[in-house]
Amino acid sequence: MIRKFAALALMALAVACTDVSDLNEAPADLGDFRLGHNVVVASKMRQAALSRSASEEEWVDSLKTAIDERFGRYEGDRLYHLGVSVEGFSIAPPGVPLVASPKSILIIRVTVWDDALGRKLTDEPKQITVFESLSGETLVGSGLTQSKEQQMRNLSRNAAKLIQNYMLQNPEWFPGIGEAEAAKPEETVEEEVAEG
Repeated sequence: MIRKFAALALMALAVACTDVSDLNEAPADLGDFRLGHNVVVASKMRQAALSRSASEEEWVDSLKTAIDERFGRYEGDRLYHLGVSVEGFSIAPPGVPLVASPKSILIIRVTVWDDALGRKLTDEPKQITVFESLSGETLVGSGLTQSKEQQMRNLSRNAAKLIQNYMLQNPEWFPGIGEAEAAKPEETVEEEVAEG
């Protein structure tokens, strides 16, 4: 019982970290970051037994679109390249009883390259496990309420967000973080009073 609760709590925490609604806001500070190459491969991926089928091309297209959507907003002067490998996935199928309530999962490996340095920033790719976002539709099992394309888009957007989270955990990779905030002129006392 305790193990089940811990697993649910861990999953809830992972899902909470993948709120993709921030795409309507200014992007998180990555200093001088600008997306260079957006490379996604899926030649080694494995599909879980109880999963909807998805081709390599479908995963490549879905992930590249989500990565462009999230990282194409950055306009820095320093190019970084992202390499993503799809390792495995399970897309919840339709028609499974509500009791099972299967969840969709995607496993990827990520490499970040610094173009100016001409090398990758980690010795080994970072493995990331991606869960679908919790919503009224996914609570009963996304296979019953969403098309395969919707499920893949959901996972791909969450993957892009988790890649961003990973990058934000390594600020030393991105010169210029915090400079935009520091460059803002301080408000005068008169402006503060007028706003108050």
